[in-house]
Amino acid sequence: MANDLFVARLRKLDVCDVSDAIDALDLEPAVTGLFGTGITKPVAGRAVTVKFAPGAAPASTTRHACTGAVEAGGPDDIIVVEQRTGVDGAGWGGILSRAAKKNGIAGAIVDGPARDIEESDGVGFVVFARSRTSRTARNRIHETAFQVPIKFGDLTVTPGDYVSIDRSACVVIPAARIEDVLTRAETIAKKSAEMCAAVDAGVPVSKVMGGDYEHMLTKKAG
Repeated sequence: MANDLFVARLRKLDVCDVSDAIDALDLEPAVTGLFGTGITKPVAGRAVTVKFAPGAAPASTTRHACTGAVEAGGPDDIIVVEQRTGVDGAGWGGILSRAAKKNGIAGAIVDGPARDIEESDGVGFVVFARSRTSRTARNRIHETAFQVPIKFGDLTVTPGDYVSIDRSACVVIPAARIEDVLTRAETIAKKSAEMCAAVDAGVPVSKVMGGDYEHMLTKKAG
């Protein structure tokens, strides 16, 4: 869905504030251990998913891996790839980055290896992954489906879930809970900004991070 107002709100928030909101609402915690492979900036959007399996693609395959997801995506979207096969083969590459950039897609996140890092950097497309590789997917792994639920870290990502990632971690928000999470995260962000301003004004940090801070994420807090 183009011009998703929830995506616009999510892109204004720090991932750690969103993670704190998720914790406070007893939702699944952030996914850690991913890193920006090259050009790195926070990105957020709705998940367009891809799932890989080990082995060469079936002879009947007529479409290259991830191309369906790229063609389905747009400016409010992020490609989220499950490449948990254990095989060292790239779940994302440079030509895909070019096409995704052209479609305005915000970025790609691979729970597994990605390659062609310099090429992605060259077109200004953001890729996060578990690892880097030079090894092609061909004859090593293949896409089994896109726009299906996938495993991602310890979570399940469903197409249309909201995703935000930066150098700290990645948060996944079920579409049905996005309003709750955003409202809570915006409250936390406002409080955090007030605390930063107090530190900048010379208030002792022990006072700034005192009792109010310790209880900021309690379940009953607004």
